[in-house]
Amino acid sequence: MPTAPQTTDELYQALQENDRRPYGRPRTVTAEELVDAAEQFAEPAPLVDALFELHEAYTYGSEPRKSPVVFARLLTLFDEQPDAFDERRRHTLFWRFKWVAGALCELPEIPLASLRQWLTEMRDRYEKAGLGLQPYYGQAFQLAVHVGEDTTLAYELWAGRPRTRLSDCEACEIGELALHHLAARDDERALGAWEPVLAGKESCQEEPARSVSHALLPLLRTGRIDRARELHLAGYRGCRRNPSMSREVGRHLEFCALTGNEARGLELLAENRSLFDEVDSPLDLFDFLTGVEVLLQRVDHLGHGELPAAGYAGRTWTVAGLRAEVRGRADDLAARFDARNGTTAHTDRRRARLDRAPLLDALELTLRTRGLDDVTPAAPVAAPVAVPESLPELIRHARELDEQGHPGAQACWAQLRTLVAARDYTHPDDPAVGPLVQLRADLLTDEATRAGEKDEFADAAALHEEAAGLYDDAGVPGDAAIARACALFAAAEIPAEGEGADAAEAKAAALTAAHASVVRLHEETSGLAPYQEARLLRLRATALGMRLQTSGSEKHVAPVFAEVDLLHAFATRHDLVGQISGALLLRAGTYALSGDLPAAVTGIDGLLGRLKEHGPAWHLPRTLGLRGRIQIGLQDAQAAHADLTECLRLAADWPAGVVDAARLHGDLAEACMHLGRPDEALRHLTRSAELDLRGGSRTDAFCTYSNAAQLCLDLGRVEDCIALLDSLLAEPDVAAGELDDRLVAQLRLTRARALHEGEDLKAAAAEFVALAAESAGWDDDPGSHAMIAAETAVLLGESGEFDRAREVVDQALAAHARAPRYEQLSNCLRELARLQAQQQGSDGLADALAHLATAGRIADEARAAEYQARGRSLDTALAYEHGRVNAYAGESDAALAALEKALALLGEPGPEEEHAGEWAECVRLAGAVEGIYLERPAPALNRLDAAVSRLTALGHTEEAEPLASLANRLRDGE
Repeated sequence: MPTAPQTTDELYQALQENDRRPYGRPRTVTAEELVDAAEQFAEPAPLVDALFELHEAYTYGSEPRKSPVVFARLLTLFDEQPDAFDERRRHTLFWRFKWVAGALCELPEIPLASLRQWLTEMRDRYEKAGLGLQPYYGQAFQLAVHVGEDTTLAYELWAGRPRTRLSDCEACEIGELALHHLAARDDERALGAWEPVLAGKESCQEEPARSVSHALLPLLRTGRIDRARELHLAGYRGCRRNPSMSREVGRHLEFCALTGNEARGLELLAENRSLFDEVDSPLDLFDFLTGVEVLLQRVDHLGHGELPAAGYAGRTWTVAGLRAEVRGRADDLAARFDARNGTTAHTDRRRARLDRAPLLDALELTLRTRGLDDVTPAAPVAAPVAVPESLPELIRHARELDEQGHPGAQACWAQLRTLVAARDYTHPDDPAVGPLVQLRADLLTDEATRAGEKDEFADAAALHEEAAGLYDDAGVPGDAAIARACALFAAAEIPAEGEGADAAEAKAAALTAAHASVVRLHEETSGLAPYQEARLLRLRATALGMRLQTSGSEKHVAPVFAEVDLLHAFATRHDLVGQISGALLLRAGTYALSGDLPAAVTGIDGLLGRLKEHGPAWHLPRTLGLRGRIQIGLQDAQAAHADLTECLRLAADWPAGVVDAARLHGDLAEACMHLGRPDEALRHLTRSAELDLRGGSRTDAFCTYSNAAQLCLDLGRVEDCIALLDSLLAEPDVAAGELDDRLVAQLRLTRARALHEGEDLKAAAAEFVALAAESAGWDDDPGSHAMIAAETAVLLGESGEFDRAREVVDQALAAHARAPRYEQLSNCLRELARLQAQQQGSDGLADALAHLATAGRIADEARAAEYQARGRSLDTALAYEHGRVNAYAGESDAALAALEKALALLGEPGPEEEHAGEWAECVRLAGAVEGIYLERPAPALNRLDAAVSRLTALGHTEEAEPLASLANRLRDGE
């Protein structure tokens, strides 16, 4: 939330806005903030409403542990201030008793007696309020089902009572009734009861998605195969990626496993990978994991246990490995529930699901049917695209979609590519679709486009040129012109030789030349259709936009706007909605590149309004993604997070490629870091890396994984960091030396630091020593070698291997001479001196002082180079270390003199906490040396008391505490 509501009107507006958000962490976090904001108001009603919103967010965000806590606050408010609850709030409060009963049931750590006690509390409250008890008996029945008791009486007490205003909705009660029949193995009766819900006549927040997931197998068993297929496709869309519906997702995975759709099941599992970490409800997780295991068990039994599978974040999984992990976790959950309930119900239900045999050998669920032999690393599932069955129709449809820029064209081209490659392919004799050579040119153009999306610009340019020649042969000059223009643009994007400014200048020149060539081509080609002319105008504008992005030059801004205006005017004149949108997006992007971010946001806001009214709908995700990135630039991380999240949600309804999902997850990670949500950022980083990996962008993927590993380490999740890096370093191309050696070294360096943080000094030192040896050969990057060697030396010093540490320090100093790393080398030498004096006492003083002398020379070099340290001053840090080293070695007079020098260099403390802390530590050590080792307590106490007074007056009470404590010790010693 950018700013907290200051009035009740603002609070209620914020509550309404949050109510429109999908359930999940963003909505829940906002609800938590709104509760805090509501606390400021004197009247209790706003707080009640804010708590209701938070309770709902926890309930539907799959956080059952927090739900009862919020409801307890509401119940206390109701008891203490009943007048704050009008009829609506009172109704909501009594309705939510059922939610809490469900939440408590989901937690195996809650004793069964406590569950029954809560139901007694519910019954007593209902009776006292004069409310009917049908809802209470409904909860009692559900508890009996959960526990595995005989439900005959509980069912009659519930089902035989008339409904009340507080009864579950019709859809939910129908679901419970049907499940009762299903438990009695009466599929027909269950389906009959479910029909109003399955037909969409009754629905609610959870229905029909919940009932659909339960009805899939009964439908198959009763021969209603087409209905099962239809409901699977519709029902899955209603629960995918939703933590509060993870149980339903698990049943859809089970459905795939039992209908010969194991490959689709793995794809759906990949799409829902986040559920492994986001589902906080043990009962939901139990059902989800059981569904996952049904799928993985089937794939494993078919001999594909080695296939990759999407599982818990932090490492890669095979089907067999993930199956074992899931089995262990699900068995544990079943045992915990059964122990709580005093039955074997959950173990029995789980075993029944795992023992089911496939119901169909193969059921075609989508137009894109794949078997396990076709599976590559899983990618997010895209919405199915309708592909015509007739070949002429398919060709025409593909071209129509391509003219519009519709993402569905790619599926059509893929289908056509397969057909054309077949030996028995016969091209239609139909003037409307043109000759075979034209179709071959179309397919080359599609292939060239995909090569360009992978930054394979040389291949893209060659393919576009080849396509242009075929279009000439086919007698379609307009298409040939577009292909040549695309070839020119792709050739200009081939990375120039060299680095830095020279490479940028060369690329800008190439884009300038490409733009000029496209303009000439445009002018020289006659008979262009409006969509073709618009494409050429779009390429012209894009070339200049890329030039601006490359050069950053102000003089390159106006030409982009001029070309965009031409495109927009032409597209508007010919009502080409896709190109109108493209022009507006280019204009907004140009504002962003020129630094006018507010104008960019204004332009995007207008474009979003137009897209929602006129389309094309597939431009919405990309536009939201751009606005999200700009909001990051404007430092509005909350707005950026909302835009990027919505972008991903919308993109899921289109084929892959509509947006760069890997980049979006990377942007979301950045937004989350700005919002102070590093764990969520970590999930997005790993997701981004996975998508890049599956898309073939392995270098980008490993860079992102490297960032994720570092974030893991920063969060103190050492074992997660090591496990992630171990899995990455075991990848075949890493082991074979095919990945960039510096990137692999960065991964290993992070792993070594994680081992050090995890106190595995031996393994950390071994990795550091190996890295130091390898980096010694990096003649083009001596600075990195200096840094690695410096860290290695410290680690060897911690292990007591000071001779080896000295050798490695010499390497670091040699590299430092070529590429100075003043701060890293000074830190290293001071730390080595401290370690040697601390471990060896006076025996190590000479070597320790030698390290400090070298650190002094580095400080002199830094001062001469006018280097400003990012952390402590090198001179003051060195003086302090002289004091500490001499103190460890028993040279107290020298130690005190050094500390006096450090204090003189530091000067008196001011309001800055960091400076005050460093000053206080120098005073503390000086007081200890003077009062304890030199046995001069009186001057030491004067020093300490004066420092305490000074720090306290400045408000640095925390920094003053160690000094006051030392002074008290000295007084006690007197």
